[in-house]
Amino acid sequence: MTDFTLWDIVRNLLLAGRWTVVLSLIAFIGGAAVGLVLTLLRMGGLKPIRWLIRLYVDVFQGTPLLMQLFLAYFGAAVLGFDVSAWTAASVALTLFTSAFLCDIWRGCVEAVPSGQWQASRVLGLNYLQSMRHVILPQALRLAVPPTVGFSVQVIKGTALASVIGFVELTKAGTMLNNAAFAPFTIFALVALGYFILCYPLSRYARYLEKRLYGAGIR
Repeated sequence: MTDFTLWDIVRNLLLAGRWTVVLSLIAFIGGAAVGLVLTLLRMGGLKPIRWLIRLYVDVFQGTPLLMQLFLAYFGAAVLGFDVSAWTAASVALTLFTSAFLCDIWRGCVEAVPSGQWQASRVLGLNYLQSMRHVILPQALRLAVPPTVGFSVQVIKGTALASVIGFVELTKAGTMLNNAAFAPFTIFALVALGYFILCYPLSRYARYLEKRLYGAGIR
């Protein structure tokens, strides 16, 4: 057992916490880009494409993120690809995030009253023009609160990347505990770290719900 001061523990957790933030940003930005393309194709693509996207969403929503991480890391190695924990975690979390954002955004687009589509047709707008000028601006307003809320799930999901050796907040806490054997202190600090990252986003999503959907939401 190694002697660690409280500052040593906090400092190491802070250093590891930056990778939790970076991985969360990669997963969210990448997932948003893929999710947006999937949403547009799902809403206006051909029937086989819509079916494939629905299957994609069902697969990633219906399987544990942990299994997706295993497949991205160990599965790629079995197929002969040398994939780092960084790459595997980024890919798995991006795909996972895109599936959920695709479903969230599809629901927001469908929530726009059908009369808006009909009005677009009357004005002579095609599908892409209707989406760009009429539907998406209204859907975006509906999508902001659930999207911000889901980002909390992405941050917490990065903790699972520790099982494939990616050194982020949880993995650093485990390594420190193996050396210092102070589980209560270390894992309480790890939990505090996630709380500091997630709580502002949760409050912001709540604020947006009240502001955009009306003061009646609590």
